[in-house]
Amino acid sequence: MTRLPALLILLVVFSLPVLAQQEERTDNLAKAWLEKMVWSLRNLNYQVSFVLLYPNGDFEPYTWRHALVEGEEMEHLSLLNGPGREIVRLGDKVSYFEPNVPPYSLKSDVINGPIPAELFRQPVTLGQGYDFVMVGTSRISGRLAQQLRIVSKDKSRYSYNLWLDKQTALILRLDMLDMQGEPLEQIQVTSMQVTAEPDEYFSRIETEKMPPEISPINGQSEKPDWQLEWLPTGMTEVRRSAHRLPLTGQWVDYMMLSDGMIDVSVYLQKLNAVPAENGWLQQGANTLLSLQVGDMEITVVGKLPPQTASSIAKSIRFGGPR
Repeated sequence: MTRLPALLILLVVFSLPVLAQQEERTDNLAKAWLEKMVWSLRNLNYQVSFVLLYPNGDFEPYTWRHALVEGEEMEHLSLLNGPGREIVRLGDKVSYFEPNVPPYSLKSDVINGPIPAELFRQPVTLGQGYDFVMVGTSRISGRLAQQLRIVSKDKSRYSYNLWLDKQTALILRLDMLDMQGEPLEQIQVTSMQVTAEPDEYFSRIETEKMPPEISPINGQSEKPDWQLEWLPTGMTEVRRSAHRLPLTGQWVDYMMLSDGMIDVSVYLQKLNAVPAENGWLQQGANTLLSLQVGDMEITVVGKLPPQTASSIAKSIRFGGPR
């Protein structure tokens, strides 16, 4: 009886390197699948129909086209319901055509649509904030698919299930799951065509008629002296700006945060006589949180749990860098 604990200890000690090797192998396999996905997204000619589904039953259908023409990427994303929304990318220029807004273009090498943009660029960098887990094989839209899980390292954000086409590694399905594992949003591919030649849609694009590029103009706030002392693992500040409100002339500070899977907006403005009401509103994956700190109102907006939004807001410190 006295030798049993020692034997168990030996079994655990010898099994640890094996488990570590298995985890490393699984991580490498997941990264290999993601790298193949990026290559296919950038180099194949394809047309995909997919639907963005919400828990309340609402949905948005899209058509997504991509082509490689004489070494240059061309891409088209179209929202099919309602007034519609068209986005066209030619190389590193993205043009937006939206209802009630004059057409405009931005310099970017990726379309900002329902699928997280960092998945198109360098998904391995998501490893700073998320773990990748190989799950198994299933069928999605009649095609064999490899399933991967994307899980927040510090459990502060939602997790994802990702299915990639076994043949091409193109995305077939992406589920965003809440902290209890229930679906918040789902992107479901309904049809996919991969062709040798680009879709004829791209031959009808008149490059010279694309709207001109615009550049964001950042202002300077009166007191740009605030910092965040806590952020979820892997999340960083990617943009900071300020502007005056048209009606009041009051400065509003803005910061965009990102971990590659989600973008989070933080707004600060000085309160006048009317105090702000603390509280939060959640619709599906989207959280809007408002918090008063002294004479400042802090607003956090993004696809993250309310508790995490609150932790970000409460970590703001004034008076410049620590």
